[in-house]
Amino acid sequence: MNCQTLLVENKNQIGIIWMNQADRGNALDETMTAELTAAMLAVGNDPSVRAVILAAAGEDFCKGIDQDWLQQMPDSSYKRNHAFALKLATLLESVRTLRKPTIARVHGPVLGYGAGLVAACDMAVGSYGAEFCLSDVRAGMIPSMIAPYLIRAMGERAVRHYCLSAERFTAAEAYRTGLLTDIAPLDELDARINELLGQLIQGAPSAQALTKDWIRDAAGLPFTAALLDDAAKRHAAVCVSDEARDGVDALLHPRRKPAWLRKTKKSEHPKKNAR
Repeated sequence: MNCQTLLVENKNQIGIIWMNQADRGNALDETMTAELTAAMLAVGNDPSVRAVILAAAGEDFCKGIDQDWLQQMPDSSYKRNHAFALKLATLLESVRTLRKPTIARVHGPVLGYGAGLVAACDMAVGSYGAEFCLSDVRAGMIPSMIAPYLIRAMGERAVRHYCLSAERFTAAEAYRTGLLTDIAPLDELDARINELLGQLIQGAPSAQALTKDWIRDAAGLPFTAALLDDAAKRHAAVCVSDEARDGVDALLHPRRKPAWLRKTKKSEHPKKNAR
């Protein structure tokens, strides 16, 4: 797809969405927000895409909201600011609810909504030098749109700490709190992501989509009879699917690969200058 702010590719069944506004720190403006949302929808609906990487060109992953857009907010009407917020919310939900595995490729500064994008992905692999900051309160604002995603990734206590103090924190701390799911030296970042992609493509596409649905639906719910009954119904429905029949047969006959692996090539994503 043609974009002003992104580079979108499909390479070896992996959709790669590059935020490509390096001169602006890949900060989110109205155009990039709309294009990211559309790109997520496009790769989500592409049957040839098995997994999605959200990456960034240049030295910054994402410096939050673009300054020009941010500058307009105090002088804008409630209605316009509400419309801005809904666009950002739609973007984050498009990432969270994508029915394919998503990986954030993280390096450099990650501010505000950049951290929200990281938290909305299923997995996030960051370089040792990545640095995070949630500084809304220092601008007299609140992280209302990103907080639900951060809480699910990092836990309430850590989010309270970093959203209230607005202090910067390292990749190691992001990994400790769960915002990053893995860390690596910058020059090994792509290799680690490719290892992860190699594991992801072993899974059945429909099963992965249904697993994401169930994790999202079940997260935080108490263990009740209704929850367990729902789980049993989902299990029973999947057991008789064509994908499950194929997968179980392949499991019982190791020399035979299931259909989704017979179509799969080795996955490698393109490298851009992230230093």
